[in-house]
Amino acid sequence: MEKMAWHVLSKEEVEEKLSTSFSKGLSKDEVYRRLEQYGPNELEEKGRRTIFQMFLDQFKDFMIAVLIVAAIISGLLGEITDAIIILLIVVLNAVLGVVQENKAEQSLEALKKMASPTAKVIRNGMPDVVPASQLVPGDVVVLEAGDFVPADIRLIETSNLKIEEAALTGESVPVEKCSQKLEKEDVPLGDRVNMAYSGSIVTYGRGKGIVVGTGMNTEMGKIAEMIQTSEETVTPLQKRLEVVGKTLGTAALAICGVIFIVGILYGKEIFQMFLTSVSLAVAAIPEGLPAIVTIVLAVGVQRMARRNAIIRKLPAVETLGSATIICSDKTGTLTQNRMTVEQVYYNGQFLSTHKLEKEKSLDDHLKLLVTTGVLCNDTQMVVEGEKKKTIGDPTETALVQLGLKVGLDKDVLDTNLPRVDELPFDSERKLMTTVHKLENGYRVFTKGAPDRLILRCNRILLDGKVVDISEDHLQQIQKANDDMASRALRVLGMAYKDLDDLNYTDKEKELENGLIFVGLVGMIDPPRPEAKEAIKICQRAGIKPIMITGDHKITAVAIARQLGILERDEEAITGVELDRLSDEEFKERVKDISVYARVSPEHKVRIVKAWQAWGEIVAMTGDGVNDAPALKIADIGAAMGKVGTDVAKEAADMVLTDDNFATIVAAVEEGRIIFANILKAIQYLLSCNVGEILVIFIATMLNWEEPLLPIHILWINLVTDSFPALALGMEPAERDIMDKKPRDPNARIFSRGMVRRIVYQGFLTGVLTLTAFTIGLRDGLDIGRTMAFAALTFGELVHVLNVRSNKYSIFKIGFLTNRYVVGAMAISGLLQILVMAVPFLSDVFNVTALNLKHWIWVAILALARLVVVEIVKLLGYNTTRDEE
Repeated sequence: MEKMAWHVLSKEEVEEKLSTSFSKGLSKDEVYRRLEQYGPNELEEKGRRTIFQMFLDQFKDFMIAVLIVAAIISGLLGEITDAIIILLIVVLNAVLGVVQENKAEQSLEALKKMASPTAKVIRNGMPDVVPASQLVPGDVVVLEAGDFVPADIRLIETSNLKIEEAALTGESVPVEKCSQKLEKEDVPLGDRVNMAYSGSIVTYGRGKGIVVGTGMNTEMGKIAEMIQTSEETVTPLQKRLEVVGKTLGTAALAICGVIFIVGILYGKEIFQMFLTSVSLAVAAIPEGLPAIVTIVLAVGVQRMARRNAIIRKLPAVETLGSATIICSDKTGTLTQNRMTVEQVYYNGQFLSTHKLEKEKSLDDHLKLLVTTGVLCNDTQMVVEGEKKKTIGDPTETALVQLGLKVGLDKDVLDTNLPRVDELPFDSERKLMTTVHKLENGYRVFTKGAPDRLILRCNRILLDGKVVDISEDHLQQIQKANDDMASRALRVLGMAYKDLDDLNYTDKEKELENGLIFVGLVGMIDPPRPEAKEAIKICQRAGIKPIMITGDHKITAVAIARQLGILERDEEAITGVELDRLSDEEFKERVKDISVYARVSPEHKVRIVKAWQAWGEIVAMTGDGVNDAPALKIADIGAAMGKVGTDVAKEAADMVLTDDNFATIVAAVEEGRIIFANILKAIQYLLSCNVGEILVIFIATMLNWEEPLLPIHILWINLVTDSFPALALGMEPAERDIMDKKPRDPNARIFSRGMVRRIVYQGFLTGVLTLTAFTIGLRDGLDIGRTMAFAALTFGELVHVLNVRSNKYSIFKIGFLTNRYVVGAMAISGLLQILVMAVPFLSDVFNVTALNLKHWIWVAILALARLVVVEIVKLLGYNTTRDEE
């Protein structure tokens, strides 16, 4: 569609350009034709990879490349079984990666469909409700309070229409709309008051207009197109696993070279030594690690989904575990996103609504106060099941909800006291007035800003009597207003008067003067109860929570203090104050700021960059189109699933289906658990593999017969080790997982403690296996190899209990607290027994039967690892200070 400045065109010009009729709309045949021409009213997903592309991407890892080379070499040397097993592991890893990545995209698609609104249209002269995706340019759309604007629309009729465009412009205050054409073409987006844009929300009044842009031709679509072209960042986990792969690959090649040269020097056959070297190369690389990491991440992602966090890409999970800063929107994330009346002031006294709800007994004065708020109100009531739902401005719905709680139903009041006239709210008067029919005469109800309302009152209701308002009364009302405002309550004043008739010449002047003051109502968007506990967990975990809001500073500070975000030495600043700071000045102050008020989404990018300049890992929440740049640049972008725009969700790493701060914290905990479990799996596999390498290396150096054959090493690495390592990935969180500081994202996987544990536990494995070999060797080479094979396999199954925690004893955490480990030990143990007991398999693996004495030695040597590691834990040598 050609670019057009629709805001400068008249109604007739718009109809002509789009070949439509404002009164009748389009015909169904014309709609079908235009759907073919313009496509559905949806944001396109550009650059989305095919299944085949996803599959190919799984083979880019260095470790996978080394495994493929090892498989090829094994095949060329005639070890077809070995080659097939290695390739099966590689393909399994690729399939799992594709399945999970595709599943995450499908979950997001389902979420987008849930959020897709319907649209009220006029077609063939008749009203209809259609999926928003079926809208086309030229459609006539009806907008009412509570509706999502489904496309870009040139407004033709408006009635007190207000639209909240924060998703597009970042301005949280609803914009008053009109239908007149504008004179200037170069008007900023936020000032095009005769336009309604896709993704915004109708908060008040009604309107009607013609669709002028759909899908990628909307203003939101233009921003989506820009964002979809940006490059993705590589996460810390991807970087670390790449380093691990290269390190292990290099080590494997070095070990192969040493073993091969030493063997040749001892006069052994070249082919035999080459086969041994390849086997050791396979032993040096934990073949199951890529698949295990993928599966552990996939399971973690599913757990997160059950906790209302959809992770769009597997490796992003680990970044959550490293998060040091969480920047969160206030409304709906830290708060409940619904205004609630907290307190009323009448008859010279305060009354909390909690007490009011308990008593449910209203005196006449209080009943009049609540009735004023309920009737001077444009909220719509909708019945859903057995409950009534309110649709409208959050402030007005809070007043109606208060009425419902104390037995004053708006529908009933509207029937008994029908509205016959009104003065809609406007930003200049800051008042709203409605007129209702009584049995004899009429009653005027007015609500609005207390400072404006008091000027219109000449009387006050006190002790059931109407008296002239005095200076003392005015001072008391002002003091009450200030007191409520200081606690971040939004305050509205209520007044009324009675009329005999409606014969007035100046409606505003005659309706909104000579009023009787009734009282004040204070309301707030209350904090989520779970958010306060989540913030405590954050602070305990070394994560700094930061509130970002477009709300007023006094409100933001009050909520932040209630939640525990704002501490004594920290401060709150506004967007205006932020604009006065240079980037360097802001960087120096950012650590002392916990609350940002009256800021726009554009400020979020500065906040993220300032923290990242200090090396922090920043998680950022957002829901609007303008939030997308901040979500992209943050280390973890978390989009809102309920109120978030499609563009925000596409830009984010994670989607919160419940828009809740506590969900971010739960996701951080899951991220820490997942990464800790991956480290456990790496430690387990490498300590086992180091032990296997030492067995062959020492035997080769001493010119012994081989204690283990290549098939033994492959069997242990690809089968018996893989199940326990995978089970470690399901390990429950250790009790202090959220009492530790976030892991340094630049820290290597092989920290001091990790290397030390791998070395001493690998050395222990090697020594115990060689001990079994030398004991069995007294009864022959076959017995020696069989005992070494059995002692190594069962010893590694016992070793998995050691690795479940590097700090706590297995007797303290319990043998049965991870049923997956118990199952993996049982399965792997059973497989090993079958290999040794079934004649056909024992021939393939070149093992022989053991007697009772041999089995006792195998059991003693296998359990010895548990004893030694338990002693090390008891002495506190198993962890370094930075890991505690």
